[in-house]
Amino acid sequence: MTTYDERASHGGPPAPVEPGGGGELTATADRVRRAVEGVIEGKPEVVRIALTVLLAEGHLLIEDVPGVGKTMLAKALARSVDCSVRRVQFTPDLLPSDITGVSVFDQQRRDFEFKPGAIFAQIVIGDEINRASPKTQSALLESMEERQVTIDGNSYELPSPFMVVATQNPVEMEGTYPLPEAQRDRFMARVSMGYPSPEAELRMLDTHGAVSPLDDLQPVAHAHDIVKLIDAVRSVHVAEPVRRYAVDLVVATRVHPDLRLGASPRATLHLLRAAKAAAALSGREFVLPDDVQALAVAVLAHRLLPTAQAQLNRHTAEQVVLDILQRTPVPDPFAQQPPGTRGR
Repeated sequence: MTTYDERASHGGPPAPVEPGGGGELTATADRVRRAVEGVIEGKPEVVRIALTVLLAEGHLLIEDVPGVGKTMLAKALARSVDCSVRRVQFTPDLLPSDITGVSVFDQQRRDFEFKPGAIFAQIVIGDEINRASPKTQSALLESMEERQVTIDGNSYELPSPFMVVATQNPVEMEGTYPLPEAQRDRFMARVSMGYPSPEAELRMLDTHGAVSPLDDLQPVAHAHDIVKLIDAVRSVHVAEPVRRYAVDLVVATRVHPDLRLGASPRATLHLLRAAKAAAALSGREFVLPDDVQALAVAVLAHRLLPTAQAQLNRHTAEQVVLDILQRTPVPDPFAQQPPGTRGR
């Protein structure tokens, strides 16, 4: 197979190639996407980002006002894949042990036995995550980053694939707590559902009026299919100019006058992983700057903290990211490469 660098060295744009060399994998991703879009009306871009985060081994935060389908999206994504799913309803009285698990003394064995919590599933739905206390929210930190849980000095690995899909209401809503900075930074991307168009809302009345489409949603992929897709995404090539472009975008957030907290190095890694997944979903084995640009707002904005003056001027984090995208030079991903170099 001709690699991306070999094609680029001849001066022409690379031709689309199935990641991992098989169209079966991208066909699996398409089946999952269509299954979720059959439930979520008129939000193809939101569904695509959700699938991108799943294949990039990340976690998704869905933020919006009540009633726009946040939990429906999380459920549809979970039900479209034949894997273990657990849902946690975050409330002010939820304890960290309800999420991670607890060691219970067994009278017969005269020893402690570990009882796994809700986090021990392949897809974990955290509904209204910002209605629990920051202490309970922090119970997710280790599992989301290291994919393990440590209880009483013992570490327990989580299954693969593993993804947390959390929903939250805006912080100005009654009864919400702001997510800690460390918690927000562990979410690869944040999306907002937004209100549907009148046409999509009209179709929703037809499809959701009598029965929920979730009732008829059957799994269209197995967990091992998703693992294969994740492996294919890992092999997607990222050229040096594109890697530097991602770093330049993140570094620009750390010196922007409207921000008091920029994006972390973890954000750079998440941006690149998400871009690789987006490239794979497009049938390419290489990342373009367009992939990075398309995901920059979703991956970076929720990690940024505007200054007080920026908030007074109503400059949002999303606007700052768009401004940085406008100011940062875009590299040429098809620059000349030394003959014979390999793309991976």
